[in-house]
Amino acid sequence: MNIQFKKGVLELCVLSLLDRKDFYGYELVEHISQYINISEGTIYPLLRKFRAEGYVTTYLEESQEGPPRKYYKLTDRGEEVYEELEIEWQSFIDGVNSILRGELS
Repeated sequence: MNIQFKKGVLELCVLSLLDRKDFYGYELVEHISQYINISEGTIYPLLRKFRAEGYVTTYLEESQEGPPRKYYKLTDRGEEVYEELEIEWQSFIDGVNSILRGELS
């Protein structure tokens, strides 16, 4: 898949998942990788950015498989941004689909 497509939708995908439940970083990578080919290196900078912008908070939770895991939880601000991006995304794909179907105004 084109890397520019991925960059454009990865934010939306991560916010969408965090809107449903809290995730730790690698868990996000595993889940998203089922649909989009990404690496761990793409998620962690995005999560740091989200934290700096106040879209997520973090907390540690003990793990039976190793050290405690850092979970990411969507904040109220993160929910607002997610809702705005989802509306923009729907408008964008509607426009692209109209062009691909050859619709003329």
